[in-house]
Amino acid sequence: MQGTVDGFSYGTVTPLTAYVMACLGAALGLRCITRSLRNDQSWRPGWLALGAASIGCGIWTMHFIAMIGFQVEESRIRYDVGLTILSLAVAIAVVGVGVFAVGYRGANTATLLIAGTFTGLGVAAMHYIGMAAIRLNGDLRYEIRTVALSVLIAVVAATAALWAAVAIRGFLTSLAASLVMGVAVTGMHYTGMAAVSVHLHGAAGAPDSGDSAHSLLLPMLIGPVLFLALAGVVVMFDPMLVLGDGDWNRTASGRRTPAPGAEPPAWSGSAFEAPRRTGRRAYEPGGTGRRDG
Repeated sequence: MQGTVDGFSYGTVTPLTAYVMACLGAALGLRCITRSLRNDQSWRPGWLALGAASIGCGIWTMHFIAMIGFQVEESRIRYDVGLTILSLAVAIAVVGVGVFAVGYRGANTATLLIAGTFTGLGVAAMHYIGMAAIRLNGDLRYEIRTVALSVLIAVVAATAALWAAVAIRGFLTSLAASLVMGVAVTGMHYTGMAAVSVHLHGAAGAPDSGDSAHSLLLPMLIGPVLFLALAGVVVMFDPMLVLGDGDWNRTASGRRTPAPGAEPPAWSGSAFEAPRRTGRRAYEPGGTGRRDG
């Protein structure tokens, strides 16, 4: 007997909320990765890790907020705690691998293809591990072509996200990229859900084990949501993350050049990154005219 599946039992509330969380995680992650590329090497791992965790938590939160709206009319749904936690760990880990790859190796074609494919497959794995956590009075079955489409969307979305992480620096362009990424990962989720059908075991009933969606998912969502809120605080208190370079723009050589009339900024890098002095004479007002070695 086939069950009646409803992926929108709360109407548009769950898909819209899921989309917002995916966009929030992407926006925070992109700004953190941008900051890592402007910092000295000692701080880069921390910013990359924060960016990866933000994107991973955003994707996972999107998935399980959307799952709150998933119901089968003939059976109560419960979730396995271990697999649910595993899906969160997988989301953060696979995004981390991709982010660190492009963060240190750059957005060259080979790195993007390899890291994007790995990350996309990992995001798809997170989705289907989360689906495997479902316990109900029946079996979940999947239409293989729709599953393949969802995996393809995940790979393309991951590759585009990794490219955006290192290629897009401005605040508004990062915001636009996060909105597009939100569409991609949310679309991947609902494409995967379109592949699902439920075949009931028999008479309507409850599964033998697991926790209900509200008793498990809602408390578990508190942690990732709080993390995204804290990441948001970090971003808001760092003007460079919010506004980008402002009046300062990087030249093709990687040096900053001031906009007309702007005062030179204090050196913010580490002692090991101090710029080399040239042997030219100093002709600035008040300069000594001596050679600097």
